[in-house]
Amino acid sequence: MFFLIAALSAFLLWTVFNSFFLPSLPKTFTLPNLPLVSVLIPMRNEERNVETLTSALKAAVYPNLEFIILNDQSTDRTGILLEQMTAGDSRFTVIGGKELPSDWVGKVHACHQLQQHAKGEYLLFIDADIRFSPEAISQALALMTRRKAKLLSGFPAFDVPPFLSKLLVPMQHFVVLFHLPLALANYVNFPAATAANGMWMMFERKSYDAVGGHAAVRNSLVEDVHIARRFKASGHKMLLANITKSVQCRMYDTNHDVWEGFLKNSYTGIGRSPIFAVALALFYSFFYILPLFLALYGISTNKLLFTVPYVLAVLQQAYVMVRTRQRLYLALLIPLQAAAMIAVLLQSMWKSWRKKPYTWKGREYS
Repeated sequence: MFFLIAALSAFLLWTVFNSFFLPSLPKTFTLPNLPLVSVLIPMRNEERNVETLTSALKAAVYPNLEFIILNDQSTDRTGILLEQMTAGDSRFTVIGGKELPSDWVGKVHACHQLQQHAKGEYLLFIDADIRFSPEAISQALALMTRRKAKLLSGFPAFDVPPFLSKLLVPMQHFVVLFHLPLALANYVNFPAATAANGMWMMFERKSYDAVGGHAAVRNSLVEDVHIARRFKASGHKMLLANITKSVQCRMYDTNHDVWEGFLKNSYTGIGRSPIFAVALALFYSFFYILPLFLALYGISTNKLLFTVPYVLAVLQQAYVMVRTRQRLYLALLIPLQAAAMIAVLLQSMWKSWRKKPYTWKGREYS
C-alpha cells in the first residue's frame, strides 16, 4: 500500500515537473517576416467537416496563406461541398486524389500529393476535423521562429461526445505528459524521445524536403512520429507544443470509430513490441486500475487510507486535464481510461499476431 502511494505521488510530481518543458503557443507575438504558409488538408468522406473547417481557414488572420485540399476519392458529398464553400476565394485549391499505391498508407499518400502542389516556405498539415482560432497559424509560426524549430506539432483540445472517446482520447495527453521526457523531446535531438501528432504539423519546407518528406514514411501507420524522428536524426530541431488553447478537434462521432481509430495505431505506436505491450498492461493495471478496487474496499470498511491511491491517480489525470483544456470530471474515470487503453492495445496486438488487417475509412492496412 505504501509503495503504491509513494509511486503515485512520484508520478504526480513528475507529471507536473515534466509539463513545464511543453511550451504553449504565445499569446502575444511578432513576425518580422511573413513567409507563405501552405495549409494542406487531406479529406476522405469528410462531408460533416467541410463547412466548419473551411470557415476556420477563411477566418485565419495570417496574411500570406494558401489552402490546398485533397479530395481523396470521397464517396460522399465532400467534393460538392468543397466546391460550394471555396468558390470565389483564390486562396483555395481543391485537387482530386490519385489511386492509392499498394505500398502506401492512405493518409501518407494524400499528404505526399498535397505537398507536391504547395508553394509555401512552410507547410502546415492539418486534419479535416480540426478547428482553430484565427491566430493559431500565426502563433505556431511565431513559436517556431522563436525556438528556431524546423517542425512544430501538438495535440489539440478534444471534443469527446461518444463514451469510448471520453476514455481513450484524453489518454493521448496523459501519455505525453507522463511518459515522454519533454526536456529530451524539445531540447535534445534524441530520436527515441519524440512525439508528434499528424492533426497539426508545421514544417519548414527546406527541412521537410531534406528528410524526404512523407515519401520517406510511405508505409507507416504512425507517420507523424516516424517523420518527426527523421527530423531529429537529421539534426533538425523538432518542437512539441501545447496547442490546446488555439486548436480543437472532434476526432470521432461514434464508439465504433473510436475503437477502430485507436486499434490501428496503438500496437504500431509502440513498435509492435509484445514485451512492451504486456509491460504497459501490467503497469496500468497495477497503478491505475487497482486503486479503484482499493478505494471501494476502503470506503466499504471505513479504512480511508485505501482510497489514497485512487485520489492520487485522479489528481494526476486532473492536472493533465487542466493543462490540456479537457473536462475536469473525466479525471474521475482514470481507472476506466486505463482499462480501455489496455483493451485496445491488446486487441491491436492480437490482430497483428493473427495478421488481420486494420480497417479505416474503407481501406485495410496490415
